Amino acid sequence: MKVLAIDTSNEVLGIALLEEGKVIGEYITNLKKNHSIRVMPAIQQLLHECDTVPSDLGKIVVAKGPGSYTGVRIGVTIAKSMAWSLQIPLVGVSSLALMALVGRYFDGYLSPLFDARRGQLYTGLYRYQNEKLETVKNDTNILAVDWAESLKEYKKKILFIGNDTSIHKATLQEILGEQAVFAKITENNPRPSELALLGMDLPGEDIHSFVPNYIRLVEAEAKWLEARKNDNVRN
Repeated sequence: MKVLAIDTSNEVLGIALLEEGKVIGEYITNLKKNHSIRVMPAIQQLLHECDTVPSDLGKIVVAKGPGSYTGVRIGVTIAKSMAWSLQIPLVGVSSLALMALVGRYFDGYLSPLFDARRGQLYTGLYRYQNEKLETVKNDTNILAVDWAESLKEYKKKILFIGNDTSIHKATLQEILGEQAVFAKITENNPRPSELALLGMDLPGEDIHSFVPNYIRLVEAEAKWLEARKNDNVRN
C-alpha cells in the first residue's frame, strides 16, 4: 500500500510517499512562503517523479496540528479532499509527535515544540521505548517558564526539538540547566516520511467529522466567545 503524507502545519512544507518497507520519495522545504499555492504542485511533482498516480494511493496521512492555524487548516483541507475523492482512509497525526520521532535514539525524554507567541509554546513530552513512541505528557499550549518548571521532576535529560527552540532556549536552560539538551539544526525539520510511518498502521478516521487540533482557539474566536459570554451576563 502506498501512503501519501502531508505536513503544512508550520513553516516546513513536507510531502512524502511511502510504501511498506520503503520511502519512495520525500520533499521538504523550510521557507516563509504561502503553503496554499505550493502544496498541490509539490504533491503533483512528487507523484510524477515517483511514477505514481492518485489512484495508486491507499491512505492519506496528515499532520493535524498544533501549529500555524492557517498552515494546519491548509494541510487538513487538502488531505480530506483527496481522501474523500479517492475513497481511501484518512489518518491524522499530532505535529508534535512527528517532531518527537527525531529523538528516537536519545536516552531521555523528548519535548518537541513550536512557538505560540507571548512566551508560550505548543509542546508535549514523549519518550521512545521498545520501538514505539510513547506520550508522557499530552500536547498542550503553555508558557515556556511553566513548562520548564513542570519538567524538573523528570530525572533524565530532556531533548528539545524544533526550529523554534532558539526562541525559548534561554528560558529552558535557565530553569533546567544541564537537564536541557537541544537538537542540532539538521534535526529540527519534521520528516514527512516519519509522518507516513506513524500513520501507516493506524485506522482511518471519519472524513467528514475530522478536524484539526489547534489546541487553543484562534484569538479572534476567543474574543468573540468572550464577548458573547459578557452579553449573556448583562442580559
